[in-house]
This record gives sequence, C-alpha cells and structure tokens, in this order.
Amino acid sequence: MDETRRLIRVRTRHNKPAFKRRGGLHRKVKLADVWRRPRGLHNKQRRQFRAKGALPRPGYGGGPAAVRGMHPSGYAEVRVFTPADLVDLNPEIQAVRIAGSVGNRKRGAIQERALELGLKVLNAKDLTPAAEVPAAAEEEEVNEDE
Repeated sequence: MDETRRLIRVRTRHNKPAFKRRGGLHRKVKLADVWRRPRGLHNKQRRQFRAKGALPRPGYGGGPAAVRGMHPSGYAEVRVFTPADLVDLNPEIQAVRIAGSVGNRKRGAIQERALELGLKVLNAKDLTPAAEVPAAAEEEEVNEDE
C-alpha cells in the first residue's frame, strides 16, 4: 500500500499541460472548453509553435500504469446503480461511486448497504429529510419559553 501511495503522489506531481481548444473560445458561449484538434492551414498550434500550447501526444500518459485510473484515496472506483451491484466488491481495494442518475431513495439504500459491507462511498450524500430539522428546532423553542 505504501508503494501505491507513493505512485499516486508521483502522478499528482506530474506536470502536464492544460490542453486547450484554440480560437474564439472566450467569445462564443456555445463552444465547450474541450480539446479539439487544430486543423486550420495557418494555425500556429497545429504547426507546433511552442508558445501556442502543446498537442496531446502518447508521452503525456496518465502517470504510472500501476495507479492509472485510481482514485486519489488509493481505491479503485466502481460505479454503482443498484444495491445488488455491491455484492462482489472488495472493501480493501475498491470504493463505490453512486451513479448520478440514481434517485435519493435508491441512493439511501445503496449507502446503507455499502456501510454494512464496509465499503467507502466516494460521493455520499446526507439524506436526512430537511423537514425533520426545523421540527426539532421548534420543539426546543417551545421548551425555552416555558
């Protein structure tokens, strides 16, 4: 585990350029800030002028192969949609990320089951109903008045 932590630290120190889209990104709202290969005949970035930003190349890989795709906490992420997906997971090396399309009711069931199995949930939410909190506060105010 110590070697894994060291490699994760090396991965975060890896100095990679921010591959930016060129041309009018700051002027046009509908252009997303995602990489697009420059294709223009006179484009300086396509011609690889150093000051215009680097092009993505195989040498920029995702750090050491042993920790590629791993969460910074050192766990391998597993995307989960239902409580049944938690069955064969190893809590020592895997952590759960609940899919964004999962609603609150099923999310609560997944979080409870993960807690029982000793799994770490990377995007856990506090699902206590907001209606319960003010009711408790009102009872305290009534007690103070008496």
